[in-house]
Amino acid sequence: MTDKAGEYHLPGYLFAREYSSLKQSSYDRSGGNHDSWSIPAGGTQEVFQAAGPGVITHIWFTIGGAGEHHLKEIVLRMYWDGQEKPSVEVPVGDFFGLNLGQYSLYQSAFLNCASIRALNCYFGMPFRKSARITVTNEGRHAVGDFYSNIDYQVMPSLPEQILYFHAQYRQATPNTARTYASEDKELNLDGKNNYVFLETHGRGHLMGVTLGVLQNRDLWMGEGDDMTFIDDATTVPVITGTGCEDYFNGAHDFAAGPFAYLYHGAHLISSPELAGGRYCLYRWHADNPITFRKYLK
Repeated sequence: MTDKAGEYHLPGYLFAREYSSLKQSSYDRSGGNHDSWSIPAGGTQEVFQAAGPGVITHIWFTIGGAGEHHLKEIVLRMYWDGQEKPSVEVPVGDFFGLNLGQYSLYQSAFLNCASIRALNCYFGMPFRKSARITVTNEGRHAVGDFYSNIDYQVMPSLPEQILYFHAQYRQATPNTARTYASEDKELNLDGKNNYVFLETHGRGHLMGVTLGVLQNRDLWMGEGDDMTFIDDATTVPVITGTGCEDYFNGAHDFAAGPFAYLYHGAHLISSPELAGGRYCLYRWHADNPITFRKYLK
């Protein structure tokens, strides 16, 4: 590969790196083959702790011997630089895009569920001083086998403008549909009654959204336009899209069935547009992260 001047660009992997590659896992400390942790009901297992500066590059979990709803009952928490409040506090299934508590095989740029029930995350997660990750079993049944491999890099320093990784979990049960007197009055300019994916203060950028929907009535659930409010724009959205399935880069109510691509997908579609129907969706903004300096909704 050459540039306009005809100069050859060497692949990045040919250059010496300044970091050390490390891994923390649930391997059997006795040298045997019991390479997992048991987590009793109500128990917490620390799965990662390291001093910085460094970056987590990959997380792999698989879970066995657990209750039927363990993807919702096991809560993943991540703490950066000794902070008491977690920057990530999400059911483990939702964190890996399995928002409805059931496994579905799919592949994307940052998350996947590989055969069989292998959960992978490739988001970079930097930390300056320290990083700590825990999983808590908030269910009534013990988790017999929680397997973990977490790859990370330790390095001399991190750039000043580096951003920390955060994940926010939200749920509405039920999420009540809006009703209108007639079709010509189905107007929505301010998003007052919209379902909120994310609301946060500070400076950063949005990398993506995962969404799980369990329909509580018939017909298509995704007609509302997506709206993004940035910084001081708390009443008028800066960005307005054309509908839920369009935001997730699908079209026409996902009528052709499930799909899973690099930056967007609907990897689970079951009984579409019927009460009891299920959808799991994701959209990554890796091509164009949505930036904010004060506020994002």
